[in-house]
Amino acid sequence: ALETPPGSNLNYTQIKAEEAARIARSHKDIVRFTYTTTGGQTGDVNVGQVYVRLVPKADRKIGAEDFGRQLRKEVGQIGGAQMSVFTNSFGGDQKQIQIQLRGGTIKSMTPAAELIADQLHNVKGAVDIGLSTKGQKPELSVDINRGLAGSLGVTVAQVAQSLRPAFAGIKAGDWVDPSDETREVNVRLAPEARQRASDLEQLPIIVMGPNGRPETLPLGQIATISQSLGPAQVSHLDSDPVVTVQANTSGRPLTEVMRDINAKIAKITLPPGVRITQGGEAKDQAEVFGRIFSALGIAVMLMYLILVMQFGSFLEPLAIMASLPLSLIGVMLALMLTNTTINIMSLIGVILLMGIVAKNAILLIDFAKWAREKEGVPRREALIQAGAIRLRPILMTTLALIAGMIPVALGVGEGAEFRAPLGRAVIGGVITSTLLTLVVIPTFYEILDEWREWVFRRFGVYKPRTAEHPIPRGVHPAPAGERIEKLA
Repeated sequence: ALETPPGSNLNYTQIKAEEAARIARSHKDIVRFTYTTTGGQTGDVNVGQVYVRLVPKADRKIGAEDFGRQLRKEVGQIGGAQMSVFTNSFGGDQKQIQIQLRGGTIKSMTPAAELIADQLHNVKGAVDIGLSTKGQKPELSVDINRGLAGSLGVTVAQVAQSLRPAFAGIKAGDWVDPSDETREVNVRLAPEARQRASDLEQLPIIVMGPNGRPETLPLGQIATISQSLGPAQVSHLDSDPVVTVQANTSGRPLTEVMRDINAKIAKITLPPGVRITQGGEAKDQAEVFGRIFSALGIAVMLMYLILVMQFGSFLEPLAIMASLPLSLIGVMLALMLTNTTINIMSLIGVILLMGIVAKNAILLIDFAKWAREKEGVPRREALIQAGAIRLRPILMTTLALIAGMIPVALGVGEGAEFRAPLGRAVIGGVITSTLLTLVVIPTFYEILDEWREWVFRRFGVYKPRTAEHPIPRGVHPAPAGERIEKLA
């Protein structure tokens, strides 16, 4: 995306856009073709876009992110225009970082926004820095003397109506050209007259005279017209004026860049009443992360409740749930080794892992529980048998899952880089959870079961529930009353 100075005409914007496209097309081994568009959605003629289509990923040696960094340096040498490079189309032409100043006037917020923009230039990884005001452009200010205008019966609407022919023009009629086509005729001041305050001061305003007849007086008698500089674009958010400091990121994760930016903003003194909010991808990321963590918490809670119903115990599912944090160790190691950030796809992989890694612990605990209750095997021996017998199916399912995730983790193909963090997170989490589950889960289960036995015996309510504590033959349970007397 490119932006020329305020007041630039369409021709100038097209020249700069073609210059940027020519630089992109010079990389013939990377770029397939380019096309340019000029003009914004609001009718601005000083903005444009250059779309660059790359050759297939298999036919080039450089990724989109790396090429974007290289292209940013090259187009940055173009004078008379501000260039921004976007390496994906998810956010359109909206930059990733949006620091919004709200609560004041445009004049009071603009200096603070410029100060923040200057600080962003010192943040590593922050690029394409700009303001939503799009710089400043010449403007004419009309300051009405309301007291004098009111005494003459002139309203603000009448003043605006008198200025309309000068800038927007008014329809004077229709004209039939020699080819018999009817054309609409609009009349307005010449361009040079619209820029001179002295000419605008002579615009007539109709007022009622003392004798009740309409008369005219020049606009300069009731208003002061002066030339000044103002923002090229005024934006509003929730009906409040807003000045936004915008930037993209390059070479660093968005979370790290935002952390450094927030630290610098905290040292800046804002004008009274002005507050800062965040938008763009930083805001979206915070919202998405919050929802994902909520979904993860709900998933873990539902998993625990289902296991409680299946095992008929509140403690045994805790041993199974202990395998979930073990997978996070592998997730962080895999992301660190592959230089991958924590993003929405890696978090989706974490949610997927919660169900996968619990499966291994279920296989172990379920077999040990069955061996104790049905075969009368002591607790530790049952856990050892469970590890030996269930090792093969655990390894088979783990290896099958890793083999299926390898293509995703490699990120081969168009758009695969977006999905790669999911595969890397799943592979890392499965490897560590499988290795640690065989050691940690049996130990944790044995500790929990020993605590349960100690607590029950402490309060005298423990009853052996497994076949490893069989009732001797010929022994009959005592009546309930006699058992109570013995306990007393």
